[in-house]
Amino acid sequence: MMNRNLFLRELRSNAVSLLIWSAVITALTALTMLFYGVFLKNNEKILAMISILPEGTLQFKGISDVDDLFSVLGFYSANNVIYMLVLGSIYSIVLSSGILLKEEYNKTAEFLLSWPMTRGEIFFSKAAVVYLNVLIINIVTAVAGYVTMEIVKREPFSTNAFLVMTFYTFMLNIFFASLGLFMSTLVKRARPITTLSIGLVLILYFIFTISNITEGMSFIGYATPYKFVGMDTLAPDYRLEFISVLYFGGLSLLLTFTAFRLYRRKDIYL
Repeated sequence: MMNRNLFLRELRSNAVSLLIWSAVITALTALTMLFYGVFLKNNEKILAMISILPEGTLQFKGISDVDDLFSVLGFYSANNVIYMLVLGSIYSIVLSSGILLKEEYNKTAEFLLSWPMTRGEIFFSKAAVVYLNVLIINIVTAVAGYVTMEIVKREPFSTNAFLVMTFYTFMLNIFFASLGLFMSTLVKRARPITTLSIGLVLILYFIFTISNITEGMSFIGYATPYKFVGMDTLAPDYRLEFISVLYFGGLSLLLTFTAFRLYRRKDIYL
């Protein structure tokens, strides 16, 4: 169900963007963690500033207690995971929403259709590149995060909690990648939907943020995938929730399968 030549071709053509996105997120993570030592030295001033913020401001970043910010894992989850929750999701959906359409809006669809391949082979070859790239960027950024925490830490942190948090962000990114594939199959005549894809991620994250910082509005958070990402890494019972795995796994499979069915019947314009 997958064409090796097309897979390698797509892998090469998307390598530069993967490298750039990975480098940017890694750099942001490293730069943020460099401030951890400064953060600890000025804890009294920072506590005074944080005390005037609404309670939900910390909660939406996965912090249940302000003291959690002074642990290296709490600081990392509050300040760095945002990069993968938002930027990682944007990368995932932009990549996936364009990979099935690019031959059409680049006017090179005839070249693609001239290959002895079925629609299924085209779809799964391109989808495999998307999911592999999402996996790679998650591994790269996770390694960068772990290394920077090891460098700046003042006390040990839970590697298990870090891995659970990393898997949550990976599932979220896979969901958005699947959503991008699905969205691209709904486009009648090929045109870039990058702006729509980015806007969707930002709107969903905005709704999630509002649900956490506004009293009585927590229920609207369930309309977004972010509600199912566990971020309270310092909670004693922090673990991978079955409902979250079911939510992300089920929706990702459903969106991918539906996209495949739609793509098989979709007209490809030359």
